[in-house]
Amino acid sequence: MAIKLVAVTACVSGVAHTYMAAERLEKLCQQEKWQVKIETQGALGIEHPLTDEDIKQADVVLLITDIDIEGSERFSHCRYVHSSIHLFLCHPEKTLTAIRKATTSPQSTRINVS
Repeated sequence: MAIKLVAVTACVSGVAHTYMAAERLEKLCQQEKWQVKIETQGALGIEHPLTDEDIKQADVVLLITDIDIEGSERFSHCRYVHSSIHLFLCHPEKTLTAIRKATTSPQSTRINVS
C-alpha cells in the first residue's frame, strides 16, 4: 500500500539534525515507495510549510522532533507518529513500523516511538 505522509523535523539547535532527519526520511520513503512532504523548522525558520490540503490528504503525520513545534494544533485531528530525532536517525525501522501501524488506526491516534 502506498502511504502518503507529511512530516515535520525540528531539533533543539535547528541546524544539522533537523535537516539530517529530513534527508533520511526522504530516502526511506523513496525505498518504501511512499509519498512524503517534509516541513523543516530549523535555524532558518519554517521551510517547505505544509498546507492544510497536504495535511488533509495525508494518511499519517510524522513528527520527528526534540522540541515543541510551531503550529502543532494543525495535527490535532490526525493520526500521528512522534519520534525523537536521535531515535529516528539510529533506529528508523521503529518509526517505519509505527507508521504502518498508524495507517490502520482510527483518526486522532497518537503513537510515540520509543
